Parts: sequence; C-alpha cells; structure tokens
Amino acid sequence: MEGQSCLKRNRSNEKYAKYDKRQRTKAKTEGVYIPPFKLDQMISNVQDKSSVEYQRIAWDALKKSINGLVNKVNGENIRNIIPELFSENLIRGKGLFCRSCVKSQMASPCFTDVIAAMAAVVNSKFPDVGHLLLRRVVFLFDLAYKRNDKHQLLATAKFIAHLLNQQVVHELLALELLVMLLENPTDDNVEVAVSSVTECGSMLQDVCSRGLDGIFDRFRDILYKGETDKRVEFMIESLFALRKANFKGHPAVRAELDLVEPEDQTTHEISLCDPIDPEFDKDIFKVNPKFIEEEEYYEDIKKTILGDESDDGAESIDEYSSEEDDEEQMSIIDDTGTDSVNLRKTIYETIMSSLDYEEAGHKLLKLKLNQEQEMDLCCMIIECTIHEKSYRRFYGLLAQHFCTIRSSYKQNFEKCFLEQYSLIHRLETNKLRNIASLFAHLFATDGLPWHVLSYIRLTEDDTTSSSRIFLKYLFQELSYHLGIRLLKERLSEPTMQSYFESIFPRDNLKNTRFSINFFTSIGLGGITDDLREYLKNVHQLMQRQSFDDPRSHSESSSYSEESDTESHYYRRHQRQRKH
Repeated sequence: MEGQSCLKRNRSNEKYAKYDKRQRTKAKTEGVYIPPFKLDQMISNVQDKSSVEYQRIAWDALKKSINGLVNKVNGENIRNIIPELFSENLIRGKGLFCRSCVKSQMASPCFTDVIAAMAAVVNSKFPDVGHLLLRRVVFLFDLAYKRNDKHQLLATAKFIAHLLNQQVVHELLALELLVMLLENPTDDNVEVAVSSVTECGSMLQDVCSRGLDGIFDRFRDILYKGETDKRVEFMIESLFALRKANFKGHPAVRAELDLVEPEDQTTHEISLCDPIDPEFDKDIFKVNPKFIEEEEYYEDIKKTILGDESDDGAESIDEYSSEEDDEEQMSIIDDTGTDSVNLRKTIYETIMSSLDYEEAGHKLLKLKLNQEQEMDLCCMIIECTIHEKSYRRFYGLLAQHFCTIRSSYKQNFEKCFLEQYSLIHRLETNKLRNIASLFAHLFATDGLPWHVLSYIRLTEDDTTSSSRIFLKYLFQELSYHLGIRLLKERLSEPTMQSYFESIFPRDNLKNTRFSINFFTSIGLGGITDDLREYLKNVHQLMQRQSFDDPRSHSESSSYSEESDTESHYYRRHQRQRKH
C-alpha cells in the first residue's frame, strides 16, 4: 500500500512539474470558483502587473464582479449597485457587461426594466457600451426570428421595448420590429408584437402616435380577418382595452428607475436591415500590451464619475434620513396580492350581509378605501351582479350610490364599462343581461355620463353576436327606465351628437341601414327617425343624380328597393307591437 501511494505521489509530481507558472495560474482561475480573499492573494503574489498571469487573474476577477453585480440588481438596490459597477473597468469589460445583461434578462424577463435602467445609466457615461449592448440584443432578436424561437423572441423584444422607454434606442427600431412581426401574422409573431406594444406603448403614444395608430390598424385587420387563434385574439382585444385606458398599469419608466436626465442620455439609431457585428470576441481574454496605461486612464474616469455619484448618494441619504425623522412609523407594502384578496372577501361579505343598498353603502364607506381599493370595490359590485341568476336592482342602486358620492367611483365604473364591453364575448346570455341591466340603470339615473357610449360602434363588422345581445338588453332597459320618448330626446341632444356617431353611423349607407334594422328588430325603431330621414334625403339626391348620369339609375333603383323593404319592415313591426 505504501508503495502504491508513493508511486501515485511521484506521478502527480511529475505531472504538475510539466506546467510552468502561467499554466498553473490558468488552471486555477478558469472555470473554478475562487474565494475573493484567495483571489486577492493571488493578485498580490504576482509582482509584474503587465504580465500575462496578472492580466488573466484581473480579467477573471472583473468577469466575476460584473456578473455578480448584474445578477443581484433590482429596483430597490439599483442606486447602490451602479456605483459599484462603475468602480469596475467597464471599458475593458464592456463585452462582459453586455453578456451578463443579456443572460440575466433572458433568465428573468420580469427584471427587464431594471436591467434596461442600469444599461441606460452606463450608456449615459459610456455610449460605446450601450451601443454594443443594443447591437447584441438586435442580433439575437433577428436570430430568434429566423429560428422561430418564441422564448428568445419574447425576451429580446421586451428588452428592446424597455431600452426604448429609457431612450437608449430610437423609436423607429420598435416600429420596424412591429411591422416585421405583423407582416406575417402567425400566432407567435402576433403574441410577441402584443407583448412589445404592452411594454412600450405608453412611450410610443407620446413620441410617435401616428406610428402607433398604424400598428393598431394592422392589429384590427388581423382581428377582423380571424387569422390567429382565439387565445391570440383575446390578447389583441385586451391590448385595445389597455390603449383605451392610456396604458394604465404599464408606465414607460417607473419612478424608482428614472435615473438619467433626458439631456444626459444618448439615443442610438439602428435598423434591423443594417449589418450588425455583435463583437462576441470582446468576451474573450486577450493580452493587452497597454494594460497598465489603460487601467490608469480608467482610474481617472472612475474618480470623475463616482465623485458625482457620491455627491448624489450623500444628498439622497440626507433626504432619506430627514424623511425618517419626520415619519415615526413606516408602512409595509404587500406585493403578494394577499391584501387585495382579503379586501374583496370583506366587500363580498358586507354586500351579502346587508338588507338594502343604503346599509351596504354605509358599511363599505367605513372601510376608508384608497384609490386602488376603490377600483376593487367597483369590480366586486359588477362581479356580484354577473353571478346572480337574475338581475337584482339592489346592485344598480348601490353602484348609483357610490357614483353620486364621489367622482372617482364614476371614473372607475367608466373604466369597468370599457373593459366589460371589450371582453363581452366571454359571458353567457344570462350574465350579459345582468351586466347590461346594471349599466342601463347607471345611465338612466345619470350615474354614468352618456359620452361613455362613444366606445360602442354599431356596425356589422365591429359587433359580434354577444355584443349585439348586450346592446339589445342595454337599450331595452334604458327604454324601460326612461321611456321611448325621453330616450329619443337624450340621444338627439345636439351637444352629444359627436358621441353617438358610432351608434348611429352616417359614414356608410350599409352601416346606416344596419343600425336602423338593429333598433327596429329590438322594438326601438322610433329612435332612428333621424337616420331614416337621412336615408330619404340621400335617396332623393341619388334620384336627382340619376337624371344627369343614366348609369346611376340602376344603383338608385336598387337603393329604393332596399329603403322600401326597410320601411315595410318597420311598419309591420309597429303593427305587431300595437296588437
């Protein structure tokens, strides 16, 4: 046994004797975790700082430091991480920084806005680093698009969107990206486009509203043609509702991530059609003959940058300490959603345990809700209404009570109406009747302003079977509450005509006839007298033109036949109602 152990020892000595100092250093540092104290000791043992061994050890230390800082950054500690990041040589390690940002963002897309904010700060000081990161992200997006890699496509599109929000890249790249995705509208491409618009739609609406209008027109064409799956159609409809709400809940930049002043930011212009060099060779160690000079040069830059950063940090610390002195207690914010669930449970139990709407309203007002919780209350009233077997007037009176008390509740119910109408195809017939009765009660009692009806476009192409059923119950309930005469007066008010143009369209004769036929079929043809008069005037005008142009005679005759059919249908329906 002793002989074997000695033999093994001799073999190992002979093996390691073949390696010189450079090879031993390389074997120790590459691919193996080295504690920081041991790494510092290895660096101190190397006397010649221009040697290959020292440069390699310094490169590995730089790589581990940058990777660790990028991986642990979040919205709360980003102001503390950035000074530590600038203390590393980002000029030498710009390839390492870009690689760590891309890998971290791919692994955790939920932190994309944080990584983009960090990249924006670095780009304000070192534009070359920001441009390299942008080229790599665009290169990976193009590669994922060609390979049809949905996961990487979603991640890179989201990264580009947040780089746009931070003004690192020009908005033309985002529009070019969306046009390319929607040119061939597959399910995956449309889903990526919807995700990208959700993230950067608020910024595009501010800097390039016409371009965003063109993108949404393309979304509308895809939705009408039915070129995608139902799941993707639901996503597009939700995106339209989000745009209607001005992208609420998806701001361009969160307050804690707004770290760069607009005048300090450098915006890069790049196109998907340009030849892109990602410069992956920057991630590989190379011997630098001017290593010492460049390290000294970066030390001077670091002092300039961190001097400003330290002053800002001192000011922020002073402000934070003064706020602590002013506030004796600190509120803890729960981001798990437990508070919202408990609040909804409390609201539901309060509503169900109340005898009438006045008691329920009195109990709910005692909860002293904030603005976000007020929206939860409105949603709970609507959900309770939907899940009843038949409509209860209790919920309409309760919603009216809150709308008259505070204008914020009125605004919340307006948003709920837009959201419910955009998702109306998901409800059953009974639920459609309940929700239509609730909103009809609010409109009839002026709990909701009537200009909300401008969101409805009553045409054959813009409505579905579910939305037509909803509108049928809505206007029938309005007629029940107000009467056909008062309802007609409300809809004929001159000051409100701009809001009702989409319900009584006059842009196209086909849409006009569809609106007349719809209201006639539900027993409310009397409110379309103005539209019928408009059709008669158009008919007379076409008859006059037929004398000047004989070719239009056939068109006029066919139009008159359709008008006679509609008037006959209307008179027959009126006789049936009388009987």
